[in-house]
Amino acid sequence: MNWCQMGAARRCRWSCGQADLAGCWYWLSTEWNIAGLRLVLDGVRQATFAAGCFWGVEAAFREIPGVTATTVGYTGGTTENPSYSQVCSGNTGHTEAVQVDFDPAKVTYEQLLDVFWANHDPTTLNRQGWDLGTQYRSAIFFHDPAQQAAARASLEVRQETRRKPIVTEITPASAFYPAENYHQQYLEKRGQASCHVGLKSDQPVTDAEPKILGGTSLWQKLLKTGSSKT
Repeated sequence: MNWCQMGAARRCRWSCGQADLAGCWYWLSTEWNIAGLRLVLDGVRQATFAAGCFWGVEAAFREIPGVTATTVGYTGGTTENPSYSQVCSGNTGHTEAVQVDFDPAKVTYEQLLDVFWANHDPTTLNRQGWDLGTQYRSAIFFHDPAQQAAARASLEVRQETRRKPIVTEITPASAFYPAENYHQQYLEKRGQASCHVGLKSDQPVTDAEPKILGGTSLWQKLLKTGSSKT
């Protein structure tokens, strides 16, 4: 039993009599699995990627035929239901990530991996362009053994084309916490195609204003939206 189930069990005892505990457990298991069952019944699968600022990553995946939905959020850390400011502090362990719902009959997981690799630099540790911090680390969160195997094989192929070692984490998917509503489809709402400047790992950083622990990065200023993520 994990911590979530333990907490639910305590709530169950408070709200149900001991004799009704089995029925309460049935209700809880239904609540936990209903979203996953809906995806399976619809033939939809999930993939989760972290590749720097989730605004641009989400925008890239939303352009792919076969992607049915995207959600930006936080995962890979220890804090429950973190806020954006908490994630930016670097103390939660979470990354900015995108959860992608896709129809495998129209787009394969391997094709999504190609999009992931093409839209960031996987050789920079805890950094994408001028965005610095562990929340911007490169990571693939696999949902089953098939995704794990595909991710590892894909990384090996990509490494053959890179001079520098790839630092992308390949780790099991864990609790995913959707980000605040204003982050969802952020660029699409503003008519922006991408938020990535595309700085290469071997390109020197000159005249750049770093984004550290939630500060405002250069590319955000270039968007000229009059607002920031903070």
